[in-house]
Amino acid sequence: MALCHNGPVADRIVQLRKLTSSPALSAHLEHLGLTLEVDPEVNPGGVLARSLELGRAGVASNRFATLPMEGWDGTADGRPTELVERRWFRFGASGAGLIWGGEAFAVVPEGRANPNQLCLGPTSVADLTRLRRAIAAGRRSTLGTDDGVVVGLQLTHSGRWSRPHGAPAPRTAYAHPVLDARVGATAASILSDGELDDLIGHYVGAALAAAEAGFDFVDVKQCHGYLGHELLSGVDRPGPYGGDLEGRSRFITRVITEIRAAAPTLGIGTRLSAYDQVPFVQGPEGIGIPDPLAPSPYPYAFGGDGTGAGIDLTEVHQLLSRLTEAGVEMCCVTAASPYYNPHLVRPAYFPPSDGYLLGHDPLVELVQMVEVTRAIATVHAELVVVGSGLTYLQEHFGTVAQALVGNGAVDVVGLGRMALSYPTLPADLLAGRPLVRAQLCRTFSDCTTAPRNGLISGCYPIDEHYKHRPERVELAKVKRAAEATRRSGS
Repeated sequence: MALCHNGPVADRIVQLRKLTSSPALSAHLEHLGLTLEVDPEVNPGGVLARSLELGRAGVASNRFATLPMEGWDGTADGRPTELVERRWFRFGASGAGLIWGGEAFAVVPEGRANPNQLCLGPTSVADLTRLRRAIAAGRRSTLGTDDGVVVGLQLTHSGRWSRPHGAPAPRTAYAHPVLDARVGATAASILSDGELDDLIGHYVGAALAAAEAGFDFVDVKQCHGYLGHELLSGVDRPGPYGGDLEGRSRFITRVITEIRAAAPTLGIGTRLSAYDQVPFVQGPEGIGIPDPLAPSPYPYAFGGDGTGAGIDLTEVHQLLSRLTEAGVEMCCVTAASPYYNPHLVRPAYFPPSDGYLLGHDPLVELVQMVEVTRAIATVHAELVVVGSGLTYLQEHFGTVAQALVGNGAVDVVGLGRMALSYPTLPADLLAGRPLVRAQLCRTFSDCTTAPRNGLISGCYPIDEHYKHRPERVELAKVKRAAEATRRSGS
């Protein structure tokens, strides 16, 4: 699946696993015309091992975070199963000082992105207490202590991408000229002002449940095309929750303000898609292209410059200043949506089944996210800024992470997909142990392809537990069919 760049460099995309040293990665970056700091080696006692004050949430023992990774494997009524508990145990075993959100937790059942997503219910305090204990047990298994870890819960409503019973059941912020058709949204799908008013109370209720269960903070989710993110681009929405930035940010500001009032000692963070682009589709030879049906100019990309292709962080900085005043102390920076432009948020060599191939090196998007994160960290020194999108670096995760933290481009480095394949990577780097290369995530995208096709999510290529599950056979069939479709161009 080697592709050619569609820019001035006309050679094959290089798989990161073939760049086995820091100088090799640096030379490749230079060849691409990209700038990214890469340290020669990781110092186990260096900047990544330094503790960090996270405001009301507490003190993290190091600069690693595990990012929200759900498995589409809870019960039909939104409760955790053994698979969920196993995943959270492994989050704790990572040795990371910060567990950012655990996984997406829907504040109402109808706001779930899949029928097995965790959600608020009558047993939530007991269920969340069980998961919080799983993290502590995992940490003890690796480090011998459960001290020094700060744990949050990500609160969400899936909005446009709601599928609480399997089929699309979108609840949207506004009518979108391209995305509505993808999920069957109609005018009746748009959430009313009254429904948004009511939803704020459910966010508060979920935050209180998290606090009672022993969580240190909540992440009020504003990313990846879900409701909190989509509201930020509702320039055409009339009424109090649309129009200018004050209106488009009113919902999230009210949620945060009311959580702060109800739980004054609970930390609050937000995971934010800081930029977006026009939705993509498969083009010739399966390569991703901007959707030709999308309007131009394109006003629906929060953090965009209006063209659908560029970035303008003016409103992003304004939003973060507003949210800081409301009580946010941490921001995890991400981008766009895995539903309509996954290359921006999850740089990968192998696309998911519903994705597309790239005509250029994925390092382009990785460096772009680093630079946006750096810009946010520079302007908002009052916030703890967590970086993401770095799993694609594979062997080079540690050397780049150390350089980024060391020069202030980010306060904490997050691991998403890598936490499924190699959960103890942070502990190994901090202990000075050599990397277990066989456990490094190679961005095969199985953890996305599986749930897109109704299967539980996990690292099927590397995690022995998932290698032997019956779903792996079905997943292989799905991948073969997707590859055949791409090759045929249909």
